[in-house]
This record gives sequence, structure tokens and C-alpha cells, in this order.
Amino acid sequence: MGNGNSREAKESRRSKLRQKLQKFRIHRRHLRCSRNSAGMVIQRAVSAEDFSGIALLTLIGADMKFKDKWLACVSFGEQTFRTEISDTTEKPIWNSEKKLLLEKNGPSLARVSVFETNRLSRNKIIGYCELDIFDFVVQEPESACKSFDLLDPTSSNVVGTIFLSCAIEDPVETEKRFAKRILSIVDYNEDGQLSFSEFSDLIKAFGNLVAANMKEELFKAADLNGDGVVTIDELAALLALQQEQEPIINNCPVCGEALQLSDKLNAMIHMTLCFDEGTGNQVMTGGFLTDRQASYGWMFKLSEWTHLSTYDVGLNTGSSASYIVVIDRKSKRLVEELIDSKIVLSMRAIYQSKIGLRLMDQGAKEILQRLSEKQGKKMSSVESAQKIPRFLEFFKAWKDQINMAEVKYPLQHFKTFNEFFIRELKPGARPIACMNRDDVAVCAADCRLMAFQSVEDSTRFWIKGKKFSIRGLLGKSVNPNAFLDGSLVIFRLAPQDYHRFHVPVSGVIEKFVYLSGSLYTVNPIAVNSKYCNVFTENKRTVAIISTAEFGKVAFVAIGATMVGSINFVRKEGEHVKKGDELGYFSFGGSTVICVFEKDSIRIDEDLLVNSGRSLETLVSVGMQLGVSTRTFARSTLT
Repeated sequence: MGNGNSREAKESRRSKLRQKLQKFRIHRRHLRCSRNSAGMVIQRAVSAEDFSGIALLTLIGADMKFKDKWLACVSFGEQTFRTEISDTTEKPIWNSEKKLLLEKNGPSLARVSVFETNRLSRNKIIGYCELDIFDFVVQEPESACKSFDLLDPTSSNVVGTIFLSCAIEDPVETEKRFAKRILSIVDYNEDGQLSFSEFSDLIKAFGNLVAANMKEELFKAADLNGDGVVTIDELAALLALQQEQEPIINNCPVCGEALQLSDKLNAMIHMTLCFDEGTGNQVMTGGFLTDRQASYGWMFKLSEWTHLSTYDVGLNTGSSASYIVVIDRKSKRLVEELIDSKIVLSMRAIYQSKIGLRLMDQGAKEILQRLSEKQGKKMSSVESAQKIPRFLEFFKAWKDQINMAEVKYPLQHFKTFNEFFIRELKPGARPIACMNRDDVAVCAADCRLMAFQSVEDSTRFWIKGKKFSIRGLLGKSVNPNAFLDGSLVIFRLAPQDYHRFHVPVSGVIEKFVYLSGSLYTVNPIAVNSKYCNVFTENKRTVAIISTAEFGKVAFVAIGATMVGSINFVRKEGEHVKKGDELGYFSFGGSTVICVFEKDSIRIDEDLLVNSGRSLETLVSVGMQLGVSTRTFARSTLT
């Protein structure tokens, strides 16, 4: 190995280092999945207890039923990655890979979607498959290729086959290989050893000025056998020792990001995810939230480049305004809720401007009332049944948002659109969490959920109407004192959802209170508007449920545009068990709000965390919502 004393040798080494780091940085770009207050993307910290390893997932290729230019996307947790576009063929080859961080309580289900790309603004999804990363590796030898059927999202027919491989590196292996990966960055002649000049370049890349000034001392400390080179084992020992005493890695040598010196685990994870394993495969492009976003064609990207749109979790603006990004609690993956773009524009014009709301005050409310009544009658006509197939096709084309296999009756059973809209599900389609424990509350609807431990939190993160209050929500006939600083859970139902709502807690229905009002939309566009007070002005019914574990619970069913009809199937004085059907909404979107007495429920942490990010959680009837605080009090006493 050369000693690097000549200027040409130094420039050559620096050039090689710059080229290698540039390649790594391109691969690393957009990998991280959350943003700080300045909008900069950062990697979320992982605890040692939760860290389960690193998975290297490779999309090898596919066998499709017709020729086209093909693109594949992988959605995992809050991240989505995409391959390059293939040549025109029936058998696209991508050989494209991505590293995925695995956590004990994190996502394990990956969704792979394949698109044809012959469209300008939006590519068309042809098929998808889902795989559990852990099961995939357990069932197959490490790195073995496995085939999966690609299913048409509208019909579930097989439309092709995709070939994948996956290898999992456990935490022990990650730690063992860490030094080897770091060494390879500056091991220019790839002999597995570092000369002093290579070692100096590495220390410089770490971004630690103190260490850079001590490079001779550090080299001698690392070169345990005094042979003038540092081996992988010697470098590993040095890094381990220095990280315990005085860390020498300030910056990631791949992407240059500053690392948290006190957090050795996440520094190692960060650099491992940055690193290119040198397989020769393409690294998938990241920085996307959903496969729909990743699959957009050049016209959408042009709008992004000209700053006409933003694309983030929650409610989007600009050219992305017709999509709401929510997180699926079951798969822990971000998904999109589709809204007709013309409807979005009209809602923004009405609900997010003073002029629009002034129109409401001058007669538009009555127009919405009459429109809802007219639409309700129309959807109850025999002719309306013709709309069902098109409705199904729209919502099944993306994410299979309506699962007919769960529906109690076949499609031909429904004689009107409204009959289909209030469809029942098969027994057992919605398991009830901890069925025999009345101290566990459950989700009341298939919906997008926001949960807040206090009303104050709900107005800070979500409800922007200036006049919102618990008194206004419950009306004058309900004594609000017990609920004033209580916990608030909002269950927002979209048109594609199962529209029957269920009892979240076991108890006795004390009374129903019927409150007349407007029929504003319950879409987040209106809820997030400071000019509108949807929940306290809309038509609604309040049910007060008396329980042994939670005290009194206020269950508020709120009507919305196109949803004038709120129907309850239980009566006052009736004892109900959590999970029992309580009622249903007719055509449209709608909302249920549950208000718990102060300090009566400990809402599940994942729901609170998502809501604190203004991110709705996609949940199903019967999923756990929270646990009575009396349970925690009893466990403390024992």
C-alpha cells in the first residue's frame, strides 16, 4: 500500500472518496421518514429493545400478461420506494433493492404494487401482493428468490407474478458488520486493510476535528500488532472503545448528517441504512409516502418542481388536495383516501373562506338541507342500484378499500344504493378486542380516528372552529360538567366505509337527545377550518351511556352533507355490550364523537401519537381504543 505522501496520490484518494460518498448519498436520498419543525427529513430514533434488524428486500422482476413499460413500488410503514421503469416487455427485470428497518412493534407487512407506465400524469396499477417480511425469511433460506401472485385490486384475479428475495440481518450481525462497512468506504484497493492515509481520510469523513488532529495517535492505538495497517477487527475494536469513551463519529460519512453522539445504536442504524452493500443492484428511489404518489408520471412531478403542490401526511394542498393520507393501524402503512377533485375545490371555497361561510349564512345551509333530502330519496330509488358497480370500482381500484368478502349478502341482494350503503357484515368480520373485559373500550366504527386525552389537545391539533366546546357539542339538555375536560375521540366515516356504528363500551343507555342543525361536510377541510363549527352546528343525536368502568360516556352521531338520516337500533334503558350494533348512517360521509369523563380512560398510545401529528388512524370496529383508568388504579393498589 502507498504511503500517500505525493500530491497526486492525495488527490486520487480524495477523488475516489468523493465519488464513493456521492454514490452513497444518491442511494441514501429521501430514505428517512419523518420531518422536523424546519421541514428537514430526519430518522426516527429506535430503542435497543425495539430494534429487530435490517432487511434487504430485492425486487428481481415480474412475469406479466402483456407488454408495457413497468414500474414497481414497495410500501412499508410510512415509507414507499420505487424502481426504475423497465423497457417495453412482458417480463420486466428491475434487480432493485432497499434496506428496511425492522422493529419489534413496528410494521412487518410490505405491499408491492406494479404499474403500467404509458400515461402522462398517472400510471395505472395492474397488480399487487403483500408479504410479511419476517414470515418470508423464516419460510425460505436467506436471500432465496420467491414468487408471489400479483392480484388485480378491482377483481382479485391473478394478473402476473413477481419475483422477490429478502435477507434479514439481526442486531448482532449488524453490529459485527458495521466496522467492515465503514472500512470499505476508504479501502481503495479493497484488500480489507487501511493504510495511514486511508485511515486519515476516514477520520476526516467522520467530521470530528478533535479526532482529525489526533489521527496519528488513533492509528497507533488501532494498529495493535504494529504492522502499519489497520484491519477490520482492529478498526472494530477502536470504534467500540472510542464510542464508549469519547465518540469519534460526529457525522455520517455517507450522507454527512450530524449524528447524536449519545445514541450509539441509532448512529449505527443510520449508517447501516446509508451504506450500499455493493451487490451491483439498483437502489430503489425513496422519499414517497404512498405507492400512488410514487407512481405519478412526469406531469405530476412538474407540478411539484414548480411548487404547486405539497404531499404529506394528513390533508394535502395544491395539486394533491384531493387526497388525505392516513395511517392504517393494522398494517402500519400510510394509505390514501380518495376524494373527487371537483368536490375538494368546492369544499375549500365554501369552508375555508369568510366569503364561503357568509354564503352559508345567507341561505346555502337550506340548500344543503334540501340537497341532502333530495339525494337521500334518489339513493333509495330502484334506479340508484345501477350506481353500485361504479362506486365499487372507484374504491377498489386503490387499496381494495371495499372488501365484498366481508359483506353479509351478495351484491345482487341490494335493490337500492342505500341498501348497499348500510350493508351488514358477516358474523365475526369485526372481532371485538378483549370481549370479556368491560374495562377495555373499543373503536365504534370503521373509520379514520383522531383521539385526544383532553379537549384542549383536540382544539390544538385538529378542531379549528373557534366556537367548538363540549357544551355546544352535547346541547343544553345534557349536563356537560363531567365531560368538560374529558377525553375526546373522533370517528370519521368516509363514503366507502361500513356505515353501521357500534357501542364502544358496555353499559346502559340512559337517554337520547336529538339536536337539529346544519348538514356541513365532516371532511377535514371543514373540521380544520377556523371559519366553521361543524360538530356544534350540524344535526346530531347524543346518546348517554352509563358504565361501571368509565362512568358516563357521551356518544354523539353527527349528520353531514348527504347524510340527513341518523338511525339508532337501540332504546333508552337498554343494556348494551361493547361491540353491539347501535345504529347506522344513510348515504354519505359522517362522524361519531365519543366524550369520556375526565381521567376515566387511558387511550392507546399509538392513537394519541398519530393524532398529535394531525394524522388520522384507519381503524375497524372492535379494535382496542383504550383501558379504564380504574384498572390501572386497581393494579397499583395490588
